[in-house]
Amino acid sequence: MTLPPVSSLTSASSTADARLELLGAWLQTHAGRYGLDLATLKPASADASFRRYFRLAGSGAELVAGGATVIAVDAPPPEKCREFVQVAGLLADAGVHVPRVLEVDLDAGFMLVTDLGTQSYLSTLKQSSPAEAKTLMRDALDALIRWQLASREDVLPPFDEAFLRREMELMPEWFIGRHLGQEVDKNTRGVLDRTFALLVASARAQPQVFMLRDFMPRNLMIASPNPGVLDFQDAVYGPITYDVASLLRDAFIGWDEEFELDCFVYYWERAKKAGLPVDADFGEFYRQLEWMGLQRHIKVLGLFCRINYRDSKPHYMADLPRFIGYARKVCERYRPLVPFARLLDDLEGRAVDVGYTF
Repeated sequence: MTLPPVSSLTSASSTADARLELLGAWLQTHAGRYGLDLATLKPASADASFRRYFRLAGSGAELVAGGATVIAVDAPPPEKCREFVQVAGLLADAGVHVPRVLEVDLDAGFMLVTDLGTQSYLSTLKQSSPAEAKTLMRDALDALIRWQLASREDVLPPFDEAFLRREMELMPEWFIGRHLGQEVDKNTRGVLDRTFALLVASARAQPQVFMLRDFMPRNLMIASPNPGVLDFQDAVYGPITYDVASLLRDAFIGWDEEFELDCFVYYWERAKKAGLPVDADFGEFYRQLEWMGLQRHIKVLGLFCRINYRDSKPHYMADLPRFIGYARKVCERYRPLVPFARLLDDLEGRAVDVGYTF
């Protein structure tokens, strides 16, 4: 849908989008500097949060010669404008390609940033040959290593035990309780508690580095240089394997194990050579990565249900089976996690009974 020209919004009725009116007025104050054509404002992408992104044309000297498009961000407080600006600077200093922040109003929750284009890694990878996909993923892993090498303590929030547990508790609350309509009985709670304790201990024992949390093909763009990185305002300081796991075991695209292993070995070898503190034994590194990925998958099972039921965004529900598949495969490989695999079998049977939306 194309939005009406921003210039017409001042006369809109009381049902008009008040935030869009405010964004239009804010952009007008910067229109001269960046040659903004506010009549071209239109939605740029969807988001699981309450952030919205709009693309519009610009022709200012601070953009590229001959004109360009820019992205206007509406991130109503408490959405993370301040964090976006901070992490964008950290990533750029680390040599990672990210949007440049042109203007920001932290109190209002508005930003104007450079545009990394419309061609995502996700759409490209779905049509790529294995050789092309390997090149793109290696570019992403190299960018991740640069980011991790810039790590320093006490710069980003810690991905600590409370954080880890809070994320995983989304599963019993929203997947089991709300989606399946089941009480978490004593036996289920015991399996959850024992599994969560194992995953927390594994994550906290790993070296801690800068961690993006949503480093996945949907948030990477085909750019020069590759990749352009988006959606990084939730960055934290956490386990070294997290972003590698999220890149390869994503909600929106899957890989066979041979491709995954090639990427994991590539990262592990390059990270060691660069001086990152990955485990010297690849087998242990791989276990850490798998258990870290499981923590993420448990979180996502609850998160996608919350987004559906609380925020009325149902399209993420179609990806629940992929995450159940990831989680089951990991659990069946490691004896301490087998009880959780059996729990997933039971829950998936209940999910079929209540009816998924896919």
